Amino acid sequence: MASIWYISKYMSFPTQGRVGLRAFMILREMVKMDHDCVAITSDSNHLIDPPSIPGTHLVETIDGVTVCWVKTRKYRGAKSFGRILSWLDFEWRLWRLPETGFTPPDAVIVSSLSLFTIFNGLLLRQRFGCKLIFEVRDIWPLTIVEEGGFSRFNPFVMGLQMVETLAYRTSDAIVGTMPNLRQHVAELVGIGKAVHCVPMGFDDAPTEATPLPADYVSEHLPKDKFIVCHAGTVGITNALDTFFECARNMRDSDDVFFLIVGDGDLKEHYRAANSDLPNVGFAPAVPKPMVQAVLDHCDLLYFSTHPSKVWKFGQSLNKVIDYMLAGRPVVASYSGYPSMINEAGSGSYVPSGDPVALETEIRRFAAMPREERLRLGRAGREWVLKNRSYGALATDYLSIALGETK
Repeated sequence: MASIWYISKYMSFPTQGRVGLRAFMILREMVKMDHDCVAITSDSNHLIDPPSIPGTHLVETIDGVTVCWVKTRKYRGAKSFGRILSWLDFEWRLWRLPETGFTPPDAVIVSSLSLFTIFNGLLLRQRFGCKLIFEVRDIWPLTIVEEGGFSRFNPFVMGLQMVETLAYRTSDAIVGTMPNLRQHVAELVGIGKAVHCVPMGFDDAPTEATPLPADYVSEHLPKDKFIVCHAGTVGITNALDTFFECARNMRDSDDVFFLIVGDGDLKEHYRAANSDLPNVGFAPAVPKPMVQAVLDHCDLLYFSTHPSKVWKFGQSLNKVIDYMLAGRPVVASYSGYPSMINEAGSGSYVPSGDPVALETEIRRFAAMPREERLRLGRAGREWVLKNRSYGALATDYLSIALGETK
C-alpha cells in the first residue's frame, strides 16, 4: 500500500456538488485499490461552499479519502488582488500546518492553481524523500497572457513564469490534463522531462438519464428539426459568436434549429441580439442527471473555443465528455491540438471563428443518414467508456507517481 498526498488550493468534493471532482474521483479510485490518500486544500475557494473551520484546519474523511481543509484568507472575485494574497496565505499556512498524523507520503502531487504550491512540494520531498509530481490543470501564466489581456512583460506574469519554469525543472514528473503539454514544457525547459497526460473523466458509471418534464420538451425541443445544440455556460469563454453567426447565415434553412441549453452572463445579450431568428432557441439549464436526456433530443452537439495559443497544447473538457457519453456526433469550432473526438472518430473540427466552415459541416451532418450519425455517436460513447473512466485514470496516475520517472 502506498501513501499519496494531493495538494491543491482549489478542490471540490461531492459534499459541494458535482463540479470539478476530477482530483477527488481519482483519489477515491486509488483508495479502492487499498492505497492511503490525503487531499490537502483550502477553504478559500470561490467555486464551492466549504465547511466551517473553527481552528487552523479541519480533517474529515469522504469516501475513504482523508481531506484536510486549511483555513485561508478569503477574497472577493476571481480576478482580484485578494485572490493572489489568498494563494500566498495558503502556502504559508500549509508550511506551518500542525502535525496531522498522516501516513508519510510515497508521492506528493502539487496541482495548479496555485503555482506557488511547488515550493511546499519541494520541502515535503526533502522531508520525506518522496517523489514530487507537478500537475497542470490550467497553463499559467500563458492563460492570462493569451486570454486575460496581461502583457508577458508584466512583473506578476514574469514572476509566475519563473515559478512555472522552476516547477518543470525540479519535479520528478509532470502531469497535465491536456494531451500536448509535453510541447509546452519542451519550449520552456527543453526535452527530457517526463510529461504525462491524465485527463478529465466521467464521474460515475453512466446510468439512465432522468426524464425531462413534458413541458420542457414541448416548449424548448422542436420536433422534426435537425437540432444543433450547445449545452453549458453561456459566457465569454465559450466563444459562441460563431454559433450565432452560422445560425444567421442559415436562417432560411427551415429544417435546422440552433439550440442553446444553459445559463450565463451573456445569455440575455445573445437572446436579444438574435430575437429575429426563427431558427434559434434558448432553453434553461437542467440538473446534471437530466443533461443526457436533453442531448438525446439533439442531432449534433457543438462546442467552441477562441483562437488562442493555449489550445495548441490540447483540451480535456467535461463538456466534450458529456457530449460523447450522449452518443451523438460532435462538431467543434476549435483550432487547437485535436484529441478525443478525432481519436474516437465521432465528429469533426472546423477552424475557430469560421461560421462558413461551420455551416458546411452542419449541412454535411444534416444530410447524413440518421443511422450513420448514430454510429458516429456510439463510437464516441464507447471510446469514452473505455478511456475515461476514473478507475483507468487512477491506475495510470499511480504508475506515474510510483513508477520510474526520468
